[in-house]
Amino acid sequence: MPSPSGFRNPRRRALAAALVAVLAAAPLLFAGLGRAPFDDPGEGMHAEIARELLVSGDPFALTLNGVTYLDKPPLLYVLLARAFRMAGAREGTARAVPALAALLAVGATAWLGARLLGPRGGLLAGLALLTSAGFFAYGRYVRPESLFVALLAAGFALSLTGVVDGGRGRVVAGLACFGLAGLAKDPLGALASPLALGAALVLGGRARPVARWLPWPGVLACLVLGVGWWALVELRTPGFLWYTIVDNHVLNVLQARWFPDEDVPLSAPQFLAVALLGATPWVVPAARTVWGLGRRRAWREPAELPWVTLALWAVGVLALTALSRFRLPHYGLPAYFALALLAARGWERPGRGLVALHAALFAALALACALFWASDGARFVADVLGAADVATRKSAAAGAAAPVPAWDAFRPLVGATALVFAAGALAATVCALAWRRLGRPGIAAFVVLATMVGVLPSVAAALSAVSAHRAVRDTGRLVAARAAPGDVVAHEGPLESSGAFEWYAGWRPVIVDGRRSVLGFGAGRPEARALFWDEPRLREAWARGRVWLVSVRPPARSVARRLPGARLVAQGGTRWLYVNTPP
Repeated sequence: MPSPSGFRNPRRRALAAALVAVLAAAPLLFAGLGRAPFDDPGEGMHAEIARELLVSGDPFALTLNGVTYLDKPPLLYVLLARAFRMAGAREGTARAVPALAALLAVGATAWLGARLLGPRGGLLAGLALLTSAGFFAYGRYVRPESLFVALLAAGFALSLTGVVDGGRGRVVAGLACFGLAGLAKDPLGALASPLALGAALVLGGRARPVARWLPWPGVLACLVLGVGWWALVELRTPGFLWYTIVDNHVLNVLQARWFPDEDVPLSAPQFLAVALLGATPWVVPAARTVWGLGRRRAWREPAELPWVTLALWAVGVLALTALSRFRLPHYGLPAYFALALLAARGWERPGRGLVALHAALFAALALACALFWASDGARFVADVLGAADVATRKSAAAGAAAPVPAWDAFRPLVGATALVFAAGALAATVCALAWRRLGRPGIAAFVVLATMVGVLPSVAAALSAVSAHRAVRDTGRLVAARAAPGDVVAHEGPLESSGAFEWYAGWRPVIVDGRRSVLGFGAGRPEARALFWDEPRLREAWARGRVWLVSVRPPARSVARRLPGARLVAQGGTRWLYVNTPP
């Protein structure tokens, strides 16, 4: 058996393990990507920003609905815009970008796992990441999370192997990947990642020479890629750094923002439950590995440096987010590749107890799914979607109905998941009872992996059902078919709730009562004043000519109930479309 800590495996075998993991993951990630319209809120905003970037060609001036957008850096949008140019602006094209990023994350995780554990361990690590339901869902969803995770995983794979092998070029490349991670989502990704490696070296008393793990070309690449865009945008848009660093990070953590949006943070227990459930069952053997490392004080052993670094990263991401006052469901995703690697090591010498624990876990999940399946679905929406889905949390906080389809859309998927977990529990129980006769721990790991693969189609189908229910596509197409030149099209509420409206309608709406949003900073800029209206201005336009009003607010809370002659044209999912009868 290969050493769990060494790099004794040929590089070709590591590449082969990564390739097999990617080939196994691709069909699951790419199947049916273009079938559902964009989820709104969620995907549509990011796709529309990329479409506007395709027109403007300026990654230093991102816009949504023509309004300056500063909440995320440009890497995802640049990649989306290039994909649109090559393959057309479609849902499937947009989702292919995060899916390809997810493949990169799986491949990088498998490659590092193969270098640490051998090809079998590397393959298990890559597929463990894929079958973490939280990661899989974001791998099929137009957001920057899977790209962020991919670049972090690649950065750790390159920098860890480079430090251990003395490969300075790989360390430089790893730091460059960390910089790109900052360009994908957040500069903290560029700064915190090498700190985890540095902390592991400090614990072991091996931080010097610093140039071994922080060579100056790598540090320069990390800073230029991770911070350079932010500095250039500040020159063009004064106040950007204050908004991004102070308001969007420091004040956000303190829940004292000047430009708040409508996100509703999770409590610490809710966040940990969502993060750990999204990495189930791999968090169980990962925890076993972390416990063993801590009990043995493994940081004193030079060969354990990669594992100590991964443990510090995974525990640090989850613990620091839990301690923060602002937490969203996807904030735990950066820990998942490290948890997958730690889990693969935990399966190197599993023992009957670990297999029995998985059998019990699968049985408990099967029972929970069966109870949900037999219910009216209210608890599923409140407890599961209420914690895992940002839009559902926003609606609950606003006193509105959950923006998800009826329980009938989820019930068969929950029932199928219950059967998969029940079958997994039965197979794992057989493995535990016949442990001595089987004599092959890999069989039990295969049972766990196969069980989680069986869950993924239900996850994909649930995503599609939610997207189809709350997409703005039908409303947008109706406006495109009926609105005439000279009409006014208005959107009530934050535009990110209908981010793909212009994509589907071909109309750029004015925004009524939508300053509390991700466009809060951009709304105050001179070029955006004509696009943000208050109720008196809407009333003036309402009295002069035909106005189409798209609202994400229920009729009892909408401005439409105070507008004379407002006629409801259509209602679908989470939107209401009104029109007036002009004089």
